[in-house]
Amino acid sequence: MATGRLVEMPGAEALWLLEGGKHGRLVLIRRGEPFVRPAVHIWTHGHLVVRTPVQATAVPSTVTYQVDRFPAPSASGWSISVTGPATEITEPHEAAHYRRALDGWVHGPHDTLLRITPQTLTGFRLAPGDAGP
Repeated sequence: MATGRLVEMPGAEALWLLEGGKHGRLVLIRRGEPFVRPAVHIWTHGHLVVRTPVQATAVPSTVTYQVDRFPAPSASGWSISVTGPATEITEPHEAAHYRRALDGWVHGPHDTLLRITPQTLTGFRLAPGDAGP
């Protein structure tokens, strides 16, 4: 039976796939437990700008953002993770610009804009594996 295997991809390819995506997940640690929320993003000026339904006060100083594509039913796809410091975007004109550029999940107090400065960027592609014994 054939199996898939994860193959690490070069950073340039991972960045290219990240730039081409729109939807992902913001991963935070809250009270020692992982906390995951849907988000939308754009890559701009060397930063990832994320809009997510998370209270700004719940966002730690470092976060992980994850994007993937695994088209069903194929045995192919990819996954990209970005980790780095996050700061809330609060300047009114800049926040308005990103709210226009990024469709939100909800509006109100849990509609947060974050700027993530990548410290690590990893990408893996699901590739066909060798046939088993």
